[in-house]
Parts: sequence; structure tokens; C-alpha cells
Amino acid sequence: MASRPRLRPFSMFRAFLDNSASGGVVLMLAAAAALAVANSPWAEGYFALLAAHAGPLSVSHWINDALMAVFFLFVGLEIKREMLDGQLATWSRRILPGVAALGGMLVPALIYVALNWRHPENLNGWAIPTATDIAFALGVISLLGDRAPAALKVFLTALAIIDDLGAVIIIALFYTADLSLAALGGAAATLLALTALNRAGVLRLWPYLLLGVALWLFVLKSGVHATVAGVLLALAIPLRRAPGLSHDLVASPLHRLEHALKDVTPFIILPVFGFANAGVSLAGVTVANLVDPLTLGVAFGLLAGKTIGVFAAVFLLVRGGFVDMPANSRWIHVFGVALLCGVGFTMSLFIGLLAFAGNPALQNEVKLGIIGGSLLAALAGGLTLRLAPPPGPQRD
Repeated sequence: MASRPRLRPFSMFRAFLDNSASGGVVLMLAAAAALAVANSPWAEGYFALLAAHAGPLSVSHWINDALMAVFFLFVGLEIKREMLDGQLATWSRRILPGVAALGGMLVPALIYVALNWRHPENLNGWAIPTATDIAFALGVISLLGDRAPAALKVFLTALAIIDDLGAVIIIALFYTADLSLAALGGAAATLLALTALNRAGVLRLWPYLLLGVALWLFVLKSGVHATVAGVLLALAIPLRRAPGLSHDLVASPLHRLEHALKDVTPFIILPVFGFANAGVSLAGVTVANLVDPLTLGVAFGLLAGKTIGVFAAVFLLVRGGFVDMPANSRWIHVFGVALLCGVGFTMSLFIGLLAFAGNPALQNEVKLGIIGGSLLAALAGGLTLRLAPPPGPQRD
């Protein structure tokens, strides 16, 4: 009797890509709905609901600290799987998206700092334009059908995954409040317990999830942003399968949990986050707000910085002979995808909330910059790929 074929990691990667693309469309609708409500007769109720308390936290904090911790758990699972058993499992596969992600983080930060150098109160937002929104970007590229090469869709997804890892590190290192040593000690002890479960070969999910709740509570009280707990929990979830189980990769604890979250994240968590945070009232917005260094730094960081950083990195690596051009791609396709990397909606909003916590006026300017820059990047990238020649072998 023939053995059951083992599912390849790439098939799961492709399923994730398709799922994120569909979720991106839902996220666009949620963001548009938030803008509409925030500028409608229901605006007062919308903002009052977000500020209302449900237990110890406001509705807004439950979304941004608790619900988004689940999103970061999903991101962490995705990063671990791809690094150990997927499209980023070898250094040769990491080089192109890794260097492109690095370029796509450095150049936007430099542009932001250059435009805000004379405004020290704005400099804490330097990381806002460094992130790519994987769901939004893939949502745009999915609308183009086969106008974008399949290899570049995979490249965009891998880049965004590495980009997410960079955002997590930035949040942990640069957007941490006053630290509580007692809470950090509790978080460290919980993390050790999670590691011990992994080393002991425990493959049931419920002990990890139970300790994950405790880890989130400790991190919430520690001064480190609570969402980091999601990534730390993901790193402790085993990727290995139990002996004798199906060869299907979903049998591993990591894949079981990722499978359970694959629809919840793009179709519930991210739209709820987008609806709660994209609502910015345009009443009283003037030309001065639109040309403020903070708004321009975010918008140009996303639109120009991401495009220059990503495209230049790919160009230098390919022309230098270090890597091959993604299959069936031309430079115009690479440029279009680089533009789409400037769609920084979810993670950029999240970092903006952290950078200017307690300052609604600056947060609104951040939102204007993110929405404007992301919208222009999506339109420019989509139009570039739509007008580009059909995908085919690279011609110099």
C-alpha cells in the first residue's frame, strides 16, 4: 500500500498567500468603513465605544493589546514555520527577501528622520513607515490576477514576513515603557516553563495556550508591549509531529494552531483592528495638517522610502550576481512590487499608536500619513503591474 504523500511546506505557504490576499480585501473594506463612520453622524458613538471600559481595559486597549497579541502569535508561528520548514528554510532563499526587507526598513526611516529633523517631538515615530502590510499588499496584488509573476507574489510574502520580524524587534527594543522587574521575572519564568514543555516533547496545545495567557498578563504588566507575548509563545510551540501520526504537516502543534488561526486572523482580527484604528475625523483637517513634517514623513517614507529601499536592494543583488531574478519577472514587475511594499497599514498604525501614545493630535497626523501613503502606494503599484508586459523571462 503506497504511503500517503507528505504535504510540501510550499503548499501551505501558497495557501497562506491566497488567504492573506482575500483578507486584504476585507481589511480595505473595514478601513473604508472606519473612515466613513468617523466622519458621519455616528462618529461620537464610534469614539465613545472605543473609549468605553470593559473590565480593566478600554475596548480600544482590548483590541490593541489582547486581540493583536493573537495576531502577533500568528505572525510568530508563520515566521518560525517558514524559517525552519518552509520558503525561508535556507540562506539562499532568505538572501533576496531579507536584504530587500532591510533596505525597505532603513530608507523609509531615513526619509522620515530627514523630514522631521527639526521637530524633535516627532522623531519617536521614525519606525512608522518601515512596515509592510502583508494582507493589504497581497489584497491589491490578488486583484491583478496573473499580471504579477507568481514568484514575485512569493517574494512579497517572504519579504513581509521578515519585515514583520523586524517590526516585532523594533517594538520590543524601542517602544517599551518603564519596566517592572517583578513582571519581567514572571514573564521569564513562564517562558522557561514553555521551553521546558517543548523540550519534554509535549505535543498537546492546551498547556502552551494556558501558559500563554499567563505570559500575556506578565508582559502586559512589565512595560514591554503585550503583543510581544504572542511572538514569544509562538517560538515555544513545537513544529515536530508525534510519532505514528499522519504525514500531513497539520499534525504538528504549530501547524494545528496556525491552521486554527488562518481564517480568524485575516477575516476577524485584522478587520476589527482596522475598523478601530483607521477612523480619523477629517473635520478641521487643513492643508497645514497634510504638509506637516510628521504626515509627510510617514507618507513619503512609505511611498518613496519603501520603493527605493526594496528596488535598490533587489537591483544590487541581481546585478551583482549574488542571486537570480525571481522567475518570469522583469524589472517593471519588481518596481511594481516595490511600490506595493509601501502599503504599511496595520503594522504602521500599530507602531504609530505606540510612538505617540497619549497624543491624539499626533496620532491623527500619523493616520493621515499612513492612509495617504498606503493608498498612493497601492494605486501606483497596482497600476504599474497592470500596465506592465505579461510576466515572462527577464530581458536585459
